[in-house]
This record gives sequence, structure tokens and C-alpha cells, in this order.
Amino acid sequence: MLDSHLKERQSLRVAVIGSGSWATALIKLLCSNLSNVGWFVRSLNTISYIKEHGYNPRYLQSMKLYPEKFSMSDDINAVVANADILIVATPSAFLRDVMSGIQTDLKNKFIVSAVKGLLPHTNATVGEYFNEEYGVPFDNIGVIAGPCHSEEVALERLSYLTFCCKKQEGAKVLANLFSTPYLKTITGKDIYGIEYASILKNVYAIAAGICHGLGYGDNFSAVLIANAHLEMKRFLNESYPTTRNTSESVYLGDLLVTCYSQFSRNRLFGTMIGKGYSVGSAQVEMNMIAEGYYASKGIYEINKKHGINMPIADAVYNILYDKISPTIEIAILADKLQ
Repeated sequence: MLDSHLKERQSLRVAVIGSGSWATALIKLLCSNLSNVGWFVRSLNTISYIKEHGYNPRYLQSMKLYPEKFSMSDDINAVVANADILIVATPSAFLRDVMSGIQTDLKNKFIVSAVKGLLPHTNATVGEYFNEEYGVPFDNIGVIAGPCHSEEVALERLSYLTFCCKKQEGAKVLANLFSTPYLKTITGKDIYGIEYASILKNVYAIAAGICHGLGYGDNFSAVLIANAHLEMKRFLNESYPTTRNTSESVYLGDLLVTCYSQFSRNRLFGTMIGKGYSVGSAQVEMNMIAEGYYASKGIYEINKKHGINMPIADAVYNILYDKISPTIEIAILADKLQ
């Protein structure tokens, strides 16, 4: 479907599903290269504000948007019907609800996941969800991932993203859509590894935040994240063996930035838990989704089938879902790290 030899960039019809910070940043990137991008925004008030002021009123409020370059609608079917490529950028916890009104056939659409989480209850990845629920073939599914916070896209700070499809030509077409002077693009084929690395790094960022909230220092944090990388590598290679280098930026780089960055909502969520907040109070105060909270349970349940040694992921699950004291759980974890 995405053959760079057959389709010029401007002829591709692209739409973004979602209106949060990452979706808004993706709109900015796409509008650097395309003259008309579709954008599904659920709130009519948000649509009106963006049209009038050129800013998203809730996310990345300082980032200028140019409404003449995109077409917003609160009708998801209208947006989907007018697109060849759908960039899905809604939190995984809300994806099923967002898609519940879909009546348009998706089988011939190219679905690109910009979601870094698992769907609650089923523990499906976004790619698996669209394949199972809407019959989208895996050849028509791609993934965007990498160490790239939306806040730095808004500031036009040099960043890197990896675009992954089963077919390299498709990945190249996607990369070409997003390439700007401040965004370097990389292509890959490891859809499974990249999607799960994006999920796992949020769990490990919560672990890093918990330790920060408990008062552990930089020395311990470095050991924790080094072990998290080994744990990620172990999970990916044992659950889906293939040729991959987990030291590449889409794996290791994304893990590092999510564990260390001031913009990381998963680290912030973990820090609040380490400082004594309950899960509910931390979620309310943040007013943002920490994907790692849902991912922690999903990974724990998925790993029941594989039985892979994952002490850090297990510790986060124990703290968030079994209500084990963070002080006790991290002290136990510390004796398992190398």
C-alpha cells in the first residue's frame, strides 16, 4: 500500500486520531510536509479554540498551530473515510472507547500506532487490536517510537524517531512524512520489539520515579536503569526471538529519556508514588495518563505465559496493584540488581 515509488508525499491522505500532547506534536510535524492533514478531535470546544487562536488549549499551549493546514472534526468516521494513513495517538486506556463509533471499513487503511501502551483487560498491543477487531492485516500496520517527548518537538529541539513496518518501503514512506530539520528519522522492521520496548520503558520509568521519590540517588538510578535495559532485552529476545540490537535509540534511548527526563509523566507518576501518594491521588493530581500504570499489569499477566525473570517489572506491579510498601519492595529489589 505504501509504495514510495508509486505515491508522492503530497498525494497521501493522512489523519491523526487523538488531541493530546503527542497527537498535537505529530500534527505539527506532519504540517511541515503536508498541506492538508485530517485531525479527529473529540471536543467541539477544543476545535473552536484551535481555529480561533491557533493553539491547543489543553496541551502544548505555547506551540503555534496553523489551522489552514489541517481539517479538524469531531466525526471520527468522516476523518477516517478521508484518509489513507491513520496515525493513532490516543492513550491505550481510551482507545477502545474512541474507536467505538467507527463504521468505516479499516481493512484498506494503513494504521500507524503512536501509542506506547497495552489495551487494558485484553493486554493487546495497538497493532493486535486493529488486526483482531477490524481485520487490518499486519502488512498495513506500522509503529512510531523513539526518545522523543512532545514538549521538545514543540520547542523544535533536535529529536529522533523510528518508523517501523513489516515492509521497509512502507517505513520509508512514513519516515518521509515526518522528516523535518529538527526531526531525524530512522526505519526498522522489528514491530514486535519496538512496540513492546515502548511499553516496557514506561514501566521502568515508574520504577525510576519511585526510587527518586524514596530518596535513592543517581548511583542507584544508574544501576536500576542498566538492569532495566537487560530486563527489556531478556523479555524481547525470549518472548519473540529475532535479530535486534536493543542498544539502538528506539530501545535504549527511549528507555533512558523516559526514566530521566523532566517531561516524563511516567517518572513523575512513580515519584509521586515513592513520596507516598496513592495511585488514585497521583492520577488526579497529574491530570495526565501514565501509560506505565496500565502496562505494568499487562506485562505482569503476559509474562505468566513466558515466565521470564523480570524483577523490576514485578516490583512495580507489586507496588501499584498488590499495594506493597514502596520502601519494602525497592529494598528487596535492590538485592537483586547487579
